[in-house]
Amino acid sequence: MFYGSIPAVITPFKNNEVDYESLSKVLEYLISNNSNGLVPCGTTGESPTLSHDEHKKIVEETIRINDKRVPVIAGTGSNNTIEAIEFTQHAEKAGADAALIVTPYYNKPTQSGLYEHYKSIADNSNIPIIIYNIPGRSIVDMSIDTMIKLSKLKNIVGVKDATNDLFRPVLTSKRMNSNFCYLSGEDGTALAYLAQGGHGCISVTANIAPKLCSEMHQQWRDGNITKAQEINLKLASLHNALFLESSPGPVKYAAHLKGLCEPDTRLPLVEINDKTKAEVKNCLKDNDLI
Repeated sequence: MFYGSIPAVITPFKNNEVDYESLSKVLEYLISNNSNGLVPCGTTGESPTLSHDEHKKIVEETIRINDKRVPVIAGTGSNNTIEAIEFTQHAEKAGADAALIVTPYYNKPTQSGLYEHYKSIADNSNIPIIIYNIPGRSIVDMSIDTMIKLSKLKNIVGVKDATNDLFRPVLTSKRMNSNFCYLSGEDGTALAYLAQGGHGCISVTANIAPKLCSEMHQQWRDGNITKAQEINLKLASLHNALFLESSPGPVKYAAHLKGLCEPDTRLPLVEINDKTKAEVKNCLKDNDLI
């Protein structure tokens, strides 16, 4: 079971190359501040702009640096099923604890196509698979019926739910295996998702405030609801600031302010504007993060 605060790890760049020295610094910061897992090569890691070699090396380096301290859930999704199988098999061989696989973007498959895509990946690997349902970026939305059907496959174990539909985990869990893992993909509603039966959040904000994010989840698990709500309220402005422009632009700028890496993104993402920079900086100061 995966649970708690799991950062969707940024990919540091320097001179348009992956900055592995800064990646190590970022990972150590996240692990030492009580993160409950790591997700390399997801959306926040700018996976669409990584070469295959970069993608695989980032997964390998994350696993090596982590050294089994927390679970590593490698992003292995693609809108090309053959490519997704290759990335998933690589992550399994490299020693990842699970694979996070996004619904195929751009192709707009039917529900039958979604089922066959995930089934094909599951049939060609043994690693636990987490479905990543994010209709805002991929345009397709996996239905509850399709997810329930997929959950019957032996190695499909959970979902990263970025639909922002807080009723969905309740509707799904009533018909799902009790061991199925529900992870929110939306920082702003992460606590509400826990209240609806969720187990954790794959988080952007946890790149910058890993200890606060982890503490909120721990307080919830310990039954300290008021304390969890207080932390959630404290983080609210930061959640908002980190999505004022396309992610991960704002979160990489915040990481830069903390001395973790350069703020660089790869095209088609560009430098965030000065107004957003000021908002991000103020939020970090307000939360004693710089």
